[in-house]
Amino acid sequence: MAFSKMTHRVMLSTFMSASLLLGGTAEVVAPQGIAQADPVDDLIASMGDTSRRANEKNEEVKQLEVGLEEGQAKLGELNQWAADLTAQAEQAAATERESRQVVNRLALSRYRGALTDPLTSAFAARNPQNAIDRTAYLATLSQKANDTVARLGAVTKDAADRRNEATMAIAESKFKQSELEKKHRQLVQEQEELKRISEDLRRRVESLNAADRQRWIDKNGPVAYNLDGVAGSPSGMSALESAMSKLGSPYGWGSAGPSQFDCSGLVYWSYQQQGKTLPRTSQAQMAGGTPVSINDLQPGDVVGYFPGATHVGIYAGNGMLVHASDYGIPVQVVPVNSMPIYGARRY
Repeated sequence: MAFSKMTHRVMLSTFMSASLLLGGTAEVVAPQGIAQADPVDDLIASMGDTSRRANEKNEEVKQLEVGLEEGQAKLGELNQWAADLTAQAEQAAATERESRQVVNRLALSRYRGALTDPLTSAFAARNPQNAIDRTAYLATLSQKANDTVARLGAVTKDAADRRNEATMAIAESKFKQSELEKKHRQLVQEQEELKRISEDLRRRVESLNAADRQRWIDKNGPVAYNLDGVAGSPSGMSALESAMSKLGSPYGWGSAGPSQFDCSGLVYWSYQQQGKTLPRTSQAQMAGGTPVSINDLQPGDVVGYFPGATHVGIYAGNGMLVHASDYGIPVQVVPVNSMPIYGARRY
């Protein structure tokens, strides 16, 4: 006879009540075929989510820091340029004023018939022709002075135009400064959020027992690996060899070596060892270089992971990747497809 669901619940409830009244315990056994969830797997998955959020926040913070540094440098250049233009304009205007005063004195002397220099005084002591010559001389001096003022006027106008440009540049720089201050406030908030998330993850990792800690370390399937037989371009191999030399180094948010690394920090440091400077964040590293198909990866290529390229590593050949992944996990080699791939770049 088939029992209804209601009948089953009533019988189960009656059984449990009777058992409790008799001082016994009711043991409910899960039906066969229903798998029991592994609490450690759930914990590892939860910690992985927390780690990804921490890593994403870490990359956001670094990007803000880079933006602030670049903005401050640009602001300094803009202010210096504006100051130089202003000084040039003021110097040209002062020179024009001095020359105009000379012209005005000459014009006044000519109007009054005054002789203002030894040469014209000698002319005045002789005959009418000398007076004509004196007048012509003064006229020539006045014309030359007027020409000088005209030239200086053009220079002054140009300098004034440049000063206006500088004034606009200063206004723009003030606006940029205000934007940078907003970004700085945002950075402080993001840093606090990163600190909160990372402290939560750090606490959870440190609370793991030895066996569960090892499961955390092994979550991406690390393998023992060396570069025997791996070949690639000199630049790519040099970066890869540098990264491989850091196997076992601890993870550190915002760190770019030489003793600990975050994901983009390991990539940055590895390429820097050969004098090549890459962007500092994972998103910027995935925006630079030359795009590469996943099917055409070569040793040394930078591979990005997860939406938004929040994680990166260096392709190590033979379908492997060397990377710094999460807090509590040292730099290790894992299969390149052990995480959702975003894309790849070659530098």
